[in-house]
Amino acid sequence: MNSLKLMWPVLLLALASCGPSTADLKEQATDADARKRLEAIHTLQGRVDERETVLPVLLSALKDDNLYVRRDAAKALAHFGPEARDAVPALLEQLRDREPSVRKAAAQSLKRIDPATAAKAGIQ
Repeated sequence: MNSLKLMWPVLLLALASCGPSTADLKEQATDADARKRLEAIHTLQGRVDERETVLPVLLSALKDDNLYVRRDAAKALAHFGPEARDAVPALLEQLRDREPSVRKAAAQSLKRIDPATAAKAGIQ
């Protein structure tokens, strides 16, 4: 019985790591349901070790019709820091988004990814 108590945390950790694959999340990021797209974006932001697969998904989400998807995709890019340098042109474009929350998220991510470019764009 004591060995079962000791194994319980290990089992919980194993179950927690059994989430959807990055390929599944990539597909979910294009779902017709905006809530599912948001869920995918939120999970993908933690997959910094899969940058080459995740960044194109986040960049595509910056063009989403849903403002929350665009905003959260911009926020998610900040998690990748300077490794997301390829996102700089898209984030600069998002600084002109019609929604203030998207512009703010793009500015914050730009500061984290490329502070010099952010400063040149007038972001403090």
